Amino acid sequence: MKRLLALALALLCLSPLRSQAASVAITAPSGILMEQSTGKILYEQDATTQYEPASVTKVMTLLLVMEAIDGGALAWDDLVTASAYACSMGGSQIWLKENERLTVQDMVKAVAVASANDCAVALAEHIAGTEEAFVERMNARAQQLGMAHTTFRNCTGLPAEGHLSCAYDIALMSRELMANHPQIQQFTTIWMDTLREGQFQLTNTNRLIFYYDGATGLKTGFTDTALFCLSATAHRDGMDLIAVVMHAPTSNDRFESAKALLNYGFANYALTPVYPDQPLPPVPVTLGECAAVQPVPAGDCTVLLEKAGGSQVSTQVTLPEEVTAPVEPGQVLGQMTILVDGSPVEQVDLVADQGVARLTTLGIFRTLLQDFFHQAPQ
Repeated sequence: MKRLLALALALLCLSPLRSQAASVAITAPSGILMEQSTGKILYEQDATTQYEPASVTKVMTLLLVMEAIDGGALAWDDLVTASAYACSMGGSQIWLKENERLTVQDMVKAVAVASANDCAVALAEHIAGTEEAFVERMNARAQQLGMAHTTFRNCTGLPAEGHLSCAYDIALMSRELMANHPQIQQFTTIWMDTLREGQFQLTNTNRLIFYYDGATGLKTGFTDTALFCLSATAHRDGMDLIAVVMHAPTSNDRFESAKALLNYGFANYALTPVYPDQPLPPVPVTLGECAAVQPVPAGDCTVLLEKAGGSQVSTQVTLPEEVTAPVEPGQVLGQMTILVDGSPVEQVDLVADQGVARLTTLGIFRTLLQDFFHQAPQ
């Protein structure tokens, strides 16, 4: 039964919440709109057809850099030395000189704001030794994220045979970056900045940062064969959306298509807080220093709903009759299933709000004595 419920929840998370009969007016041939916290698809159009992703590739490059930083393998103030190969990339760049050294922070800024190919390769070489080794990591990470339609040949998105992705896959890696490494937004929200002590000007290639309310990123892309691509992210009213468009005929089509997707999502959907239908009862603890432990939701509980849908939200709680000490803080005690119009859409762990130590032998003896005298005739 648990496996069937898990399968049903997974299918619901991957399925669009809405009928595709009502379309969003986008001029790009391929696009998708995803809500970040749930991963639910709100709209898609030809979202798994493969196209060249151009510099939107750098979402994965930035993801691996952020994972290295957050994992302690890389630090923001580490110095990265530009190789002759990195300096030879061409395309968008900050014109690194061979053996020039910049901090990881400055190179990440150059990649996120100005789509600098030279800095992307320099970072890749610094982390993995060679760009080829870094690309192997990119493809391995893509597999882990379920990006079944993606193959990376480089870390920049420069044209290369077989370097392909799709709107759905780009949404997956964009979600991973923005949801788990929010610090990247200090760079992806920059409109204009400088490097090299103010001597080099940066301007964001994503003009939504300048004019779209709530824009948080993320990455543009263009080559003659990929045409105009974009992964656009935005935050409003407690909800984060990811809009990806690919192979748009013009730069304006790219931005207007992304804007239309984001506008549709914010106008029609909202994250709604969910609470248990009834107060959660304490769970008795056997052989514990406390008689019971209080279950609480493991995190904030929200459900994504259509604003005009009139859906009914309810919950079903499953808790054990008792647990045996010791109980660890945050230990999973049960589950709360969230239902919308009677159908399960999400399952949330219910965890112990505090720990309960196990009684010692002496403590057990004292408890038995207390019970004996309490129950003895007076």
